[in-house]
Amino acid sequence: MSETILRVERLRVAYDHPRGVVRAVDDVSFSLRPHERFGLAGESGSGKSTMALAILRMIKRPGRIEGGEVWLGDTALSGLDTDRMRALRLAGIAMVPQGSMNSLNPVVRIRDQIGDALADHGVGLKGRALAERVRDLLAQVGLPPDVARKYPHELSGGMKQRACIAIAICLRPKVIIADEPTSALDVVVQKQVMQTLGRVQQDLGAAIILVGHDMGLMAQFVDRLGIMYAGRLVEVAPIRDIITAPRHPYTRMLIESLPSLEQRGGLRGIPGLAPLLRELPPGCAFHPRCPAATERCRSEKPAVRAMGEDATVACHLA
Repeated sequence: MSETILRVERLRVAYDHPRGVVRAVDDVSFSLRPHERFGLAGESGSGKSTMALAILRMIKRPGRIEGGEVWLGDTALSGLDTDRMRALRLAGIAMVPQGSMNSLNPVVRIRDQIGDALADHGVGLKGRALAERVRDLLAQVGLPPDVARKYPHELSGGMKQRACIAIAICLRPKVIIADEPTSALDVVVQKQVMQTLGRVQQDLGAAIILVGHDMGLMAQFVDRLGIMYAGRLVEVAPIRDIITAPRHPYTRMLIESLPSLEQRGGLRGIPGLAPLLRELPPGCAFHPRCPAATERCRSEKPAVRAMGEDATVACHLA
């Protein structure tokens, strides 16, 4: 346990549906080292955000955590009651949400939202002490002091996202989960937000889980990358290895769909659509879209296999 700050073991998340149980996260395991940047990539609907919420125990009905365990250091999160889990959020694990405008309260000033987060965890600062704490947090994320007096609608998209980062780091968490933090931002602002996230991670000595579907962004930011498909973690490897020598056909096709400066021509998308989680095909869920699928792929679900110290893959062809 000393080598990991976060460990996810055989996590399963299900949603009750009139047509049956839908498993959005299916037997997922991975670990996160201190100071590491771990990416979770895949198409929309693959289970990335559901897994992030499950780690924080924020799954709501009709969803439920069906099994598995999440460890933060030596603490099993399933053993915590509601109050202790609430206290752990922000202090131990914090989330930078996907939609900053939907996450910030539109009728409360930024300073008061940061103050509420601190007060909710027993840090009852007032007056000058609170103003100094808020100013320091805003400075950490590259925002000027006058942002403290503003409402969310007075800020640009990038400034709102950095305000969310300021709230997330206010109690110096050990793990930061960033759920598509650059969604709906232009490329210049995306770079600014990711630079801010990287800087505060170094300042705090925290580890990061970056959730998204931008493979280019992952290649520039993370140390290791996990690829999700239909609720399963189908490949994990160091980012250099996964970009240069992907083992799973889905990973390979995701990388081939990226624009290339070396090769001209049209973009190559992945044929077909990701399956509905309530109607998964037998065998490997990717086999209807896989050009190399065999009869075994169509009938037998591949197990996750270790491929070295830091790599796993769930594919019969690997």
